Amino acid sequence: MVAAVLGLGLVTACAPGSDGDKPASKAPAAVSTDVAKAGNVTLTVWDQEIQGGQRKQIETLNARFQARYPNVKINRVARSFTDLQKTLRLALSGDDPPDVVQANQGYAAMGQVVKGGLLLPLDSYDQVYGWKKRYPKGLTDLNSVTPDGTSIGGGKLYGVSLNGEIVGIYYNKDKLAKIGIQPPKTWAEFEQALGTAKSKGELPLAFGNLEKLPAMQMYGVIQDQTAGKEAVRNLVFGKSGSWTDQPNVQAAQKLADWAEQGYLTKDANAIKWDDTPVNFAKGQGVFMVGGTWWAADLKDKLGDKVGFMLPPPAQAGGAPVTMGGESLPFSITAKSRHPDVAAAYINFITSPEAMDVSVETGNLPALAPPSRQPDGTVMKEIAAAWAELSKSDGITPYIDYATPNLADTFGGPLQRLLAGKATPQQALGDAQKDYAEFLKKK
Repeated sequence: MVAAVLGLGLVTACAPGSDGDKPASKAPAAVSTDVAKAGNVTLTVWDQEIQGGQRKQIETLNARFQARYPNVKINRVARSFTDLQKTLRLALSGDDPPDVVQANQGYAAMGQVVKGGLLLPLDSYDQVYGWKKRYPKGLTDLNSVTPDGTSIGGGKLYGVSLNGEIVGIYYNKDKLAKIGIQPPKTWAEFEQALGTAKSKGELPLAFGNLEKLPAMQMYGVIQDQTAGKEAVRNLVFGKSGSWTDQPNVQAAQKLADWAEQGYLTKDANAIKWDDTPVNFAKGQGVFMVGGTWWAADLKDKLGDKVGFMLPPPAQAGGAPVTMGGESLPFSITAKSRHPDVAAAYINFITSPEAMDVSVETGNLPALAPPSRQPDGTVMKEIAAAWAELSKSDGITPYIDYATPNLADTFGGPLQRLLAGKATPQQALGDAQKDYAEFLKKK
């Protein structure tokens, strides 16, 4: 047993289990913050930070952590978001799981692996590092789950996030100028702009939906406008409402109309999500609905030719609303042989220094950076949008949080909707059936 001082007081520290060579199965009663005294450690980290700005960010932070703690070697395994989610549960239940992983929020990912006892609750580490004091409650709630995995937004803390996220609308400034319109100020003006772009021979919206999730995000952006933020929040968190409520059906009808009118990339269901910003940067599309995680790459390729705006409200000057929150949290696996080092790593890559690195690499930090300011027009627009949404409480949750299977039970029907093979009522009916069955089991 040793003691360490980390500016937060004296912390009693001991091995996580009675046998130091066995993986920890639950959070240790006492923790060590002394990474240097942990001995030579290889910390295996699985992340999905593969986009340009995200990749630079995590590579920089990993290098700085290893420089600070030469006894630690980080074995980084980078996977796409889709590949990570597909392989995560199998990897965590195996005999040699990684130490740190990014487990997506919501019932489908974090809820399921917590229910299976595959992640370590972080509350004892939070007492040392003070994450809940550092982050607003709304953000730590997104990474909190009851141990049985049945309720998100409460229970124990299972992860900490580095970046903020907004799903907004990117636009090509040159193309807007070419077709003679300004960035729209209202939702009606945005729809008019889509029609104008189509009539002038331009693709209105760059869009790829092979993985199903992009259509759910596109639908969610529309749903925020038709249903409003409180109804969307209540629906996603199982408090009230039905997927077959008229505003939700109306949103699906709008998405179907956009597809039928040729506003979306042809054969979008066959195009990969990650190819969408690549195609947009090549000049395909006047607009693109997408997350802030694509901003750094678009800035590198388009410079000041790319702009970013929040989905415009119904009335000019009204309060905007859109989905977002925070990036995939970093979590400690239940079988990690080095949970104390893993916790120190998570603390470092979500520290104030990390928020500065987030800005430096073209990302949107979850918390205000202590010294850095965004560089470039699009990054400044995103920072301003984040501040505006935070001030007006305009962020809604990702709709796939609603049930463990909604990405399939609604994502699949949305693919068929886009292909003209399902009606809005059929797509929403499938979502509601899954939703009702899930709520019944809770």
